[in-house]
Formats: sequence, C-alpha cells, structure tokens
Amino acid sequence: MLVLFRKELSAFLSSLIGYVVIVVFLLINGLFLWVLPAASNIPAYGYANLDGLFSISPFVFLFLIPAITMRFFADENKSGTIEILMTKPITDLEIILAKYFAGLVLVVVSLLPTLVYFYSVYKLGLPQGNIDSGATWGSYIGLLFLGASFVAAGVFSSSVTDNQIVSFILAAFVCAFLYAGFEFIYSFEWFGGADLIVKNLGMSTHYASLSRGVIDTRDVLYFISLMVFFLLLTKISLESRKW
Repeated sequence: MLVLFRKELSAFLSSLIGYVVIVVFLLINGLFLWVLPAASNIPAYGYANLDGLFSISPFVFLFLIPAITMRFFADENKSGTIEILMTKPITDLEIILAKYFAGLVLVVVSLLPTLVYFYSVYKLGLPQGNIDSGATWGSYIGLLFLGASFVAAGVFSSSVTDNQIVSFILAAFVCAFLYAGFEFIYSFEWFGGADLIVKNLGMSTHYASLSRGVIDTRDVLYFISLMVFFLLLTKISLESRKW
C-alpha cells in the first residue's frame, strides 16, 4: 500500500497536474482576497478575517479535486493496468486507500500556503492579532473535512468509468449536489417538518457549523461517514469487475 501511495504521489509531483492544482487554488483565492474588488477583498473592506477564503475555497475545490481524482482508476481501466494491479499482493481496500491518501495529501499541501493569509491578516489587524482564531481554525478543519469528502467522491467516480472526462464531470456533479443540492431543495420547503433533515444531509450545513469554531461530534461523524460511504462504494465497484 505504501509503495502504491508513493507511486501515486510521485505521479502528481513529477507532472504538471499537482503543481497546476496548487497554483490555481492559491491564485484564485489570492485574487479574491487581495486584488479583485469583491466583498471578500480584505484590504478594501477592512475586516480582519478570512471569511472570503472559506466561502470561496469549497467552490474552487468543486473543480480542482475532480481534476485530481479523475485519472485514479479511469486511467487504469482504460489502459488495462487495473487487471495487473489486482493481481498484486495487495487488497482492493489498500489500493483504494493508497490512491485516496495521495489525493488527500495534495489537498493538504494546497491548503498549507494559505496560512500565509492568516499570518498576514493577524499582523494587519488593529490591534494586532484582532482575528477570531477559534473560528479560523474551525474553518480550516471544516475545509479539510470537506476536501477529504470530495476526494472520496472523486475516487468513486473514477472507479466506475474508463473515461477521465466522464469521471471529472461525475465527480463535480456529485460534490456540487452534496455541497449545495440539499440546501437548494431545503429552500423550497417541500417536506414540511422534514425540511431540516433534508438540510442536514448536505455538506454546507456541517461545514458552516465547523466554521463557527465549535467542533461538534455530529459534524465530524457526518464527514467521516461520507468518506467511508464513498470508499466502500469504490470497493464494491472494483469487486464488481470480478463477477
């Protein structure tokens, strides 16, 4: 498993894909936070917080994470190397986890440079340090869970096709629906007393909860359950090829 993990990670770092993902993520967030005349622009609006980063990042992840995961199994399926991989002395679950953690590491690496934004806002605050650190770290934890769930959904999407474009579109759709779809359905108030249950099925509710700086066990369990669900679906998808 460790060998496969290193192989997947080196495949990203030896090509432009990994670097492009990191640069695009930082560039888009940097533009909205410091350059473009948007509500998220920190110098223009004079608020010592990173709310803009945590409101923009999920939507950037909706496209960048499927771009990371689209080749995981789709490329293996197309080239036929998945059959060779399955004959190796490694279980299906270990193959899935190796690819999953490789994608997750890339997400973490893309988030680490944004700590410069936190340091900058911390220093620019009046008085210095005038930033809600609890909410900021809670938002980082929420964003990490969100990214990890998107990676799991992307790994599953890649396992059901041999076309990288189809994998990308499917992963982007699944992630977008999980993040905003339930919130959109909730807004129509179709289910009466069950509307709140529908809303809580979506990622955005739990992400917003963590962003307040309160680490609620229910939110953590929600994201962990989502990751496990998609990874198990991926395992079923791989096993179905043996039937």
